Amino acid sequence: MILNPPNMSKQNFTLLNYRHNVTSQTGEDGVLREIFRRLNISHGWFVEFGAWDGKHLSNTFSLLSSGWKGVEIEGDKARVQDLMLTAEEYPGQIIPIEAYVEIEGDRSLDLLLAKTPTPVDFDLLSIDIDSYDWQIWNSLKNYNPKVVLIEINGHIPPGIEHIHNHKMSSSSWTSTLKLGQSKGYSLVCFTANMMFVRNDYVQLLELPSDELENQDNMFLDKWIEIDFGTKFIPLGIQPFMVKLVFDLKKVSRKIKARLNFN
Repeated sequence: MILNPPNMSKQNFTLLNYRHNVTSQTGEDGVLREIFRRLNISHGWFVEFGAWDGKHLSNTFSLLSSGWKGVEIEGDKARVQDLMLTAEEYPGQIIPIEAYVEIEGDRSLDLLLAKTPTPVDFDLLSIDIDSYDWQIWNSLKNYNPKVVLIEINGHIPPGIEHIHNHKMSSSSWTSTLKLGQSKGYSLVCFTANMMFVRNDYVQLLELPSDELENQDNMFLDKWIEIDFGTKFIPLGIQPFMVKLVFDLKKVSRKIKARLNFN
């Protein structure tokens, strides 16, 4: 399979111009503000997990000042205590939940949200747990958020499919893009997180058609580090090189397995 190198002109994408941090890490606060302005949503409902204390590197905290409400889910007991304090600062706006979200069972996102007044078509889902992000979004069946922000493994360029497993953390751009499309979403921006908008709302953003038609061009990464060394590969050739690395590692694992190496 031949992979096309990503487009080098990255800064021209419409929504990237609105990057701004309040508590977010790579400009998500500003981009989300602009998305919801264009969607004419001023008082929305969010769901975020790996919430930490509700402030630290949060993609939703800045929305509280505009009257938003939402569910914050965190599994770490120490962080949950801090999250409770944040909820007390915003009475009636934050529903804190102590839980590690799981793919199925009582701690699935569907069942956790069912215990709250979260609307079925709530406005923003922020997924940032550095692992099963793809699987948890895939498992969500009973809710249909208008906007989804999801973390990926930004070291894997477009054209390579990978879903989080014990060998490599987080999922790839291409696998996450395909998941979003299969669930009825369009990618509208990439900071270090992918931002999707539901297809029945995306026209309200008034984005240029070429941005929506050539979504791989949104990929942002100047350099990528391959995991068997410290050498960095320039952007223009990284898709080819990384695929070669992946293929070589697969062959190596098969050889070791046949020779019964540990």
